[in-house]
Amino acid sequence: MRKFWIDCLFATIFVFAVMVVLGKITTFRVFNAFDPISNALADFELSDFAFSSIRPDPTQEDRVAIDQIVLVNFSNLDRMNFAQELQIISKYKPKVIGIDGFYNCEGGLYNATDCPQLLDTLGNLLLANAMTEIPNLVLVSKLLQSDSMETAHAIDVYDSIEYADFMFREKAHSAYANLVTDAQYQEGIKICKSFAPKWDVKGKDELAFAVQVAMLFDSVKTKRFLNRKNETEVINYRGNFEVEDVRLKSLRKLELGNTDTLRKVSFTALDVEDVMSEKFDPSVIKDKIVLIGFLGTYFGDPAWNDKFFTPLNKKIGGRANPDMFGLVIHANIIASILSEEYIDQLADWQENVIAFIICLLNVALFTVINRKWPVMYDGLSVIIQIIEIVLSGLVIVMLLAYFNFKSSLGTTMGAMALVGPCFDVYYGLVKPSVLKLPLIRLTTKPKSV
Repeated sequence: MRKFWIDCLFATIFVFAVMVVLGKITTFRVFNAFDPISNALADFELSDFAFSSIRPDPTQEDRVAIDQIVLVNFSNLDRMNFAQELQIISKYKPKVIGIDGFYNCEGGLYNATDCPQLLDTLGNLLLANAMTEIPNLVLVSKLLQSDSMETAHAIDVYDSIEYADFMFREKAHSAYANLVTDAQYQEGIKICKSFAPKWDVKGKDELAFAVQVAMLFDSVKTKRFLNRKNETEVINYRGNFEVEDVRLKSLRKLELGNTDTLRKVSFTALDVEDVMSEKFDPSVIKDKIVLIGFLGTYFGDPAWNDKFFTPLNKKIGGRANPDMFGLVIHANIIASILSEEYIDQLADWQENVIAFIICLLNVALFTVINRKWPVMYDGLSVIIQIIEIVLSGLVIVMLLAYFNFKSSLGTTMGAMALVGPCFDVYYGLVKPSVLKLPLIRLTTKPKSV
């Protein structure tokens, strides 16, 4: 029995060695040019299907949290008009206002040539005055990379930070708006599935924009969230910003030529004209979190500015259009913190341990089948592999959909796919020709002459 498990252990190690070699080869993307399917699905995970298709409706806690958040579009307003919009919102007494717009002269270049917005002196003064009158205001900052980081092409690794101009943030809280993506540059394709709750910049902990907003709204829940001490958190997406116009016309309204528009959105949202004309119920804003940012030039605008691909995207392969504005991603993060509905996940070492144990058991099973039913081995081994891979996919989807637990099981599924052919290679070639030869040379007595 001991020799049996030692053989299984060495065979399992061989499977993982093959996986490492194949991983190194695919790092160079040798085959991608010939595989359009893999290119189209490169950014897809099985857990995405759970987000986009089968997760149950938000819980009561989710709905309460979502109702605490109001999205406001500032479209392409100049600073003077945005100051007016901000004053209107502020007078209805929201508890916290977060502005996902960066108001500074980039790089600290305070001259009209490099920073033309300085020419709008009146607009700047009005906006700064409107911001200083808000008791709980959060402005975004930017995590940046030094020249050495950029030269090393490090993605999502930052060692400095840039804040809004002091005239705007004098009485405001600052928090970075950076989200975790694989994009090399701002205009690139941005896939957002997680975020960093806080970042150490030169010895100071900077909070993410959504975390800082949540902290001002409910510090107890936010501190519990931060006590999880995860470097990154999977975003628990519960809803998008979607607009559907429904025209309700009575005979009276037809006579007057008036129409009303009802907007069905996951998060309560107000467009620019809604705010400027004050056509909203004050209770929508009072004591709530108001997040202000770009939601298109108008509601329904297919703009790509500050827009990301997320797991809620219904189109899986070759995703054509990003589906969520950055402001709505921040809203999803805040809702998760307030409802305390988080996505947990296995550490890499835990994933690897699970993969190794399952692979070892598979090798043991295949060994038993090969010894007792050698004629049926080929067919049975393939059937077992197919069943295990399908079941693993179902486990991934169901764990996320119903238990808020994300696990890629990528290493496990890779081991399942390779264990069959590697088993044949190990026992048919590696063990007899490589492992046993040195042993034979050391133990076999020379023939007598």
